[in-house]
Amino acid sequence: VLTGGAFGGNRGVRPVPPEKGVFPLDHLHECDLEKKDYLACLKSTGAQSEKCRMFSKKYLECRMGRVCLVPKQT
Repeated sequence: VLTGGAFGGNRGVRPVPPEKGVFPLDHLHECDLEKKDYLACLKSTGAQSEKCRMFSKKYLECRMGRVCLVPKQT
């Protein structure tokens, strides 16, 4: 009896999204400066993201440093 789907998933089982999403939105605007730098770079380079990699890395580091994606176990 096969229970998996075409790509190994379980049929009939609905996926459950993460509680806050994979990368929660910056509702508190803690990383606005990094975001603005990245968007300005994209605009000045004609949306060539590879040239703005440094800015996207800084933004991601800011977000990861301020959001606990994995709760601490007690």
